Amino acid sequence: MTPPAAPLHMVTRFAPSPTGRLHVGHGWSALLAMDMARAAGGAFRLRIEDIDGTRSRPKHVTGIIEDLRWLGMEWDGEIIFQSQRLDRYDAALEQLRSQGLLYPCFCTRADIQASLSAPHGPEGPVYPGTCRTLPPAESAGRIAAGAAHAWRIDMGKAAARAGPLYWSALPFPVRDIQTQVIAHPLLHGDVVLARKDAPASYHLSCTLDDAAMGVTHVLRGDDLRGATDIHRLLQALLDLPSPAYIHHPLLVGPDGKRLAKRDGSIALADLRAQGMDPALLAADLRAGRFPIGIAPARA
Repeated sequence: MTPPAAPLHMVTRFAPSPTGRLHVGHGWSALLAMDMARAAGGAFRLRIEDIDGTRSRPKHVTGIIEDLRWLGMEWDGEIIFQSQRLDRYDAALEQLRSQGLLYPCFCTRADIQASLSAPHGPEGPVYPGTCRTLPPAESAGRIAAGAAHAWRIDMGKAAARAGPLYWSALPFPVRDIQTQVIAHPLLHGDVVLARKDAPASYHLSCTLDDAAMGVTHVLRGDDLRGATDIHRLLQALLDLPSPAYIHHPLLVGPDGKRLAKRDGSIALADLRAQGMDPALLAADLRAGRFPIGIAPARA
């Protein structure tokens, strides 16, 4: 199945989670997405992925907005908050359940790690399907009794229903060379679409929101390249458009390790507190010059 062609009006987005302050890598990615849209006469949108109830904090939402504005960024339209879209996620989950593609999973992380049968996929251990074969009556009884559970997609059934899939890829740095990449969702196993502690997983919420926002080009880090296979599958199952994807290198420190929010020294807020000129920082980031960290060259 060939994904539908993207509309001529380009729409990109930046979609941070409010679990901490933005760092230099986030600023670089956001600038790239904004500049790409502006160069094409399109729109740049901002989405706050705030449905992780255990880690999302209102103060971090405020911090994200402050950081982006300090860096000189502007977005089009209202900010989209995932916490205001829970009904859309519920509807999609019900649609997939009605197709017989979801099943409840009662396993803990310890249960999965202890499984000797768990294979490995592109991003580590793949769920071994322990709860996939539970009798429906047993699953229903455990849910009625209040047992904590997630909802997983039966990847074998889902992939068979969708058939062969491809997603559109653009290189980084971005050039007008679009290729079709074969999607391999089966490699990821029965991923979670609704967590025990959140109404929707990243995979489901991101896919639905990109479609609802009219996003035509998704620019994000290399660490999410594998997730694109899953998102392409969900687009096919839910009859959603498929954007083009650009995966940029991750920013790493001198030790070669990926920069993270916990590395406070590279937070945009810290750089602001140190008196850094935001216009100069933005110009440096656009030119590939980083005050902290380096972006590895694409192999």
